[in-house]
Amino acid sequence: MYAWLWRHLPGPFPAKLLQAVVLVAAVVALLLFVVFPWAEPLLPFDEVTTG
Repeated sequence: MYAWLWRHLPGPFPAKLLQAVVLVAAVVALLLFVVFPWAEPLLPFDEVTTG
């Protein structure tokens, strides 16, 4: 998958590298600000049982 993405990014190496870094940052931001807050209420982290 990474090779496919790298081949389809336009431009020379520095432009591809910059685009890849921006894409990774966008995915991380999407996960942190959208996906994880949406999924948090669905996860049982507040139901801790200790005995």
